[in-house]
Amino acid sequence: MPSFDIVSELEIFEVNHAVQNTQKEIATRFDFRGQDVSIDINEKNKEIKISTESDFQCEQVYSMLENHFFKRKIDIQALDPQKMTASGKNIIQVIKLKDGLDSDTAKKINKAIKESGIKVQSSIQGDKIRVTDKKRDTLQQVMAFLKEQQFGVPLQFNNFKD
Repeated sequence: MPSFDIVSELEIFEVNHAVQNTQKEIATRFDFRGQDVSIDINEKNKEIKISTESDFQCEQVYSMLENHFFKRKIDIQALDPQKMTASGKNIIQVIKLKDGLDSDTAKKINKAIKESGIKVQSSIQGDKIRVTDKKRDTLQQVMAFLKEQQFGVPLQFNNFKD
């Protein structure tokens, strides 16, 4: 029976490249010359930390990071920016990375599939949702439907079986 899995996986090496490219751009930008501006990634905690001298610079660096995410085809929904905090003379912003489907989001996706009127079977299996049906076309309809929706996390479809 044809099936596929709905997952939300973050390719951390692509995120690393986006952060490194942002660091290179900061080094070459004239308006950041001589300023205390940095961006670092903590892979273990899955968060990115931006440290600047003003909130305007922090917004600029975040915008550059989003741009590099877009260039590397990483969904920007994976970013969860926290509030900027002042630490001494620096402004620090922590951006958490969303990786994996939590149970609430999985329930929302499952409910959306059921309410769409497309007759498929979907079940939550840990951090993924398995969708099955007799016809491949119906499964592709579900994929197209989910691509139009916004659930706050990037979705990928993998493990497609005939």
